[in-house]
Amino acid sequence: MIATLLLAAGQSSRMGGRDKLLETVDGVPLLALLTARALSVGPTFVTLPSADHPRRFALPQSAQIVVVDANLGMAHSIKAGIAALGDTATGVMILPADMPDITASDMAAVQAAAAESGLPIVRASTQDGRAGHPIYFAASQFPRFADLDGDRGAHRLTLGLEDQTRLVALEGDRARLDLDTPEDWDAYRART
Repeated sequence: MIATLLLAAGQSSRMGGRDKLLETVDGVPLLALLTARALSVGPTFVTLPSADHPRRFALPQSAQIVVVDANLGMAHSIKAGIAALGDTATGVMILPADMPDITASDMAAVQAAAAESGLPIVRASTQDGRAGHPIYFAASQFPRFADLDGDRGAHRLTLGLEDQTRLVALEGDRARLDLDTPEDWDAYRART
């Protein structure tokens, strides 16, 4: 089983009091939209800063919640998510939850490339080849997550392993488009 790990424990600190993951896209909160897309592809784990956080109420019942201490940074969230997967996971696809243009088809394409290639790392890229998200890691890579710390993600675990990594080009720049500030959201809404 390949699971999806949606990273949603951050504090939206650059949003001026708004929660970027509860901003609406296509009439629903972004977190609900991405979770539904991920669930259509397979088991989905979502990191949250608390079990009763307002984001929890935007999630479908079938999403598996992993409560983490957001103050410990993204690396802690990733490690907690990996630990929650259990022994049946053959791999994990990691996706920050603030990327509104990632579709279920994009996630399925990354998973298909992982199954087809047998490589330990598969990651989405822009059409022009810039690496982005989601990133798939085979279970053989899970022990390497122990070295992560701070507020940096799993990208650094791909460095030096380019010969063991397959890129899957997604349309446009959606593999890198994330929305962190009110200005990002305003620009996104103006385009869509």
